[in-house]
Amino acid sequence: MTKETVKCLIIGAGPAGYTAAIYAARAGLKPLMYQGPQPGGQLTITNDVENYPGYPNGIKGPQMMMDFQAQAARFGTDIRYGIATKVDFSSYPHKVTIDDSHEIEAYSVIVATGASAKWLGLPAEQKFQNAGVSACAVCDGYFYRNQTVTVVGGGDTACEEASYLAKLCKKVYLLVRTDKMRASKIMQERVLKTENIEILWNSQTLDILGEQEVEAMRVKNTVSGEVKDFAIKGFFVAIGHQPNTQIFENVLTMDSNGYIITEKGSSRTNIEGVFAAGDAQDHVYRQAVTAAGTGCMAALDAERFLAAKGVH
Repeated sequence: MTKETVKCLIIGAGPAGYTAAIYAARAGLKPLMYQGPQPGGQLTITNDVENYPGYPNGIKGPQMMMDFQAQAARFGTDIRYGIATKVDFSSYPHKVTIDDSHEIEAYSVIVATGASAKWLGLPAEQKFQNAGVSACAVCDGYFYRNQTVTVVGGGDTACEEASYLAKLCKKVYLLVRTDKMRASKIMQERVLKTENIEILWNSQTLDILGEQEVEAMRVKNTVSGEVKDFAIKGFFVAIGHQPNTQIFENVLTMDSNGYIITEKGSSRTNIEGVFAAGDAQDHVYRQAVTAAGTGCMAALDAERFLAAKGVH
C-alpha cells in the first residue's frame, strides 16, 4: 500500500469538483483530485447545455467539462483517475484509499461524487441518449418546445417535470405504472388541472422507437393488456436519482435517500474537515450551476478550516 499526505483531497470530478479544485488551487491548497468512474459527471451524457452562464451559444456537455478540467489544471490541481474504495474519518488527518492500493492522508476532504439518474433499463434509453431521452426536464425541456413528450414516473419529481414541460410543450404524457401516484396531493392536483398533460395509468413502457432520434414509444396497459404506440419527440425518465455516496454510509450523516446532509448555509458535514458539494448533497436543484456554486463553497470552507487548524 503506497501512501501520501495532502492538504486538500477532492473526490469526484463534475461541476462541483472542478469548481472546488479551481478555488482550492488558487488558494494555495495544492488540491489532489480523483475523478472517479465518470469524469465530468452527468454532463458527459448531456449533449447541448444552453442554461450555463458564459456560453451564449450553448456548449456540448463533454466539452464544457473539458473546459472545467483545463481551468482546474491551469492553477495546479493534481488531477488523477482513480476510485475511492475506502474511507476512514475516525482520526485526523482523514484517510482515503484509492483503488484498494493507495492511501491518502488528507487534512481536508471535499466530497463531490455526484448522483446518477435511475433508468428503466431499456436498451433504447442508451441508444437515444442526447437524441430524445433525458433525465432532466429543466436541462433539456427547452429543446422540445411545441412538441409532444412523455414523462415516466408517479412521484413528486415526475409531476414537477411534467408541469414544467407543460409550459413549453404542446402535449405531455405522464406514464404511471399503477392506478395511483406516489406524489403529494398538491402535486397531483397541479398535474390533473393542467389541460395539456394526459395521464396514462397502469402503463408500462415496452420500448422507445425511432431511427436516429425518438419518434414514438410503445406502451402496454398492465390491466387490459393493450399495447399502443404514441408519437413523441422527448422521453423523460423521472423515477429518481441515486447519489453516489455508498462509500460514506455509516460515516457521514445522510438522509433516507443517501444524500449527504450539510450544515445549513455551508458545505460542512458531520465530520470536521469533510465537506460535501454538488449532487451528492443536493436533491432539490441538481443543476450544473448550483453544483458549481456549492463547489466554490466547499473550497472556501476547506480553506478557512485549514487556516484555523494552522495547516500551511
